[in-house]
Amino acid sequence: MKQPLVILTGPTAVGKTALSVRLARAVGGEIISADSMQVYKGMDIGSAKIKPEEMQGIPHHLIDELEPDEPFHVVKFQELAKKYISEIRSRNRIPVLTGGTGFYIQAVLYDIDFTENQEEEEYRRFLEKEAREKGGEYLHGLLAAVDPQAAGEIHPHNIKRMIRALEFFHLTGSPISEHNARERERETPYNAAYFVLNDRREEIYDRIDRRVDQMIRDGLIGEVESLRKRGFTRDMVSMQGLGYKEMLDYLEGKLSLEEAVRIIKRDTRHFAKRQLTWFRRERDVIWIQRDQYRSDEDAMLRDMLEILRERKIIPAACETV
Repeated sequence: MKQPLVILTGPTAVGKTALSVRLARAVGGEIISADSMQVYKGMDIGSAKIKPEEMQGIPHHLIDELEPDEPFHVVKFQELAKKYISEIRSRNRIPVLTGGTGFYIQAVLYDIDFTENQEEEEYRRFLEKEAREKGGEYLHGLLAAVDPQAAGEIHPHNIKRMIRALEFFHLTGSPISEHNARERERETPYNAAYFVLNDRREEIYDRIDRRVDQMIRDGLIGEVESLRKRGFTRDMVSMQGLGYKEMLDYLEGKLSLEEAVRIIKRDTRHFAKRQLTWFRRERDVIWIQRDQYRSDEDAMLRDMLEILRERKIIPAACETV
């Protein structure tokens, strides 16, 4: 029998965190974070990391597990997530995969095979050097020349994914977009429910703006300054995250605080839009529209639990909200 897996994702600032904790509690689950930034210690404010008191006793995995100078990519995520899924199932609990990094979710859900994508240290270092010296737009141009589809899906700021795509082409001679398309057709090894939480665009954008303002009040500048004093630099993947690179520019006198905040808000809105584009391409997703529920999380949760019962992911006797 296929193992159960519950996924709750959606664009940034849509309200996944609180709902995921309620969902995990209702199904007897543990949460695995599918977020490329919350895995790093000391990067709490800019990543909107869940606070210990918000976890409400629900075990969370892949939160605060790495230092900011340690590598973290989709292959590493898949390896760790599968390990945690196995451990959670050994306790007869349900793994709840939650977060907004769609490619990470896809890698686990369809058990994507990355064995073709072996690393070549010298070439990767060359690309990293090119990115530092010439910028993300230059790297994006290199990718567009060999894999236009991948270039259309990857933002020029996402150095990590661009390097991975260029490295794949360098090693195999074929575009990573074709490889990913083949992998997306794989059948999932899980009995899964893939929920995507969404809301009206203007509501998401408003929450993004308010969240960024709150990050500044909570001390994002001090957090980035502390990371910088500890020796973490902008050429590290972690420091390329939204909010961190802009605060570095502010601290280095390249941007005013007002301009840095404006760019964070703008780029986070663009990121949310790209996330939704990704989720709309995925198969078998179950959309949960906050506006249709008038943000009534009890009603959302009741419907989600009913779907989980229908799919036999949780027993029929599982408690209702």
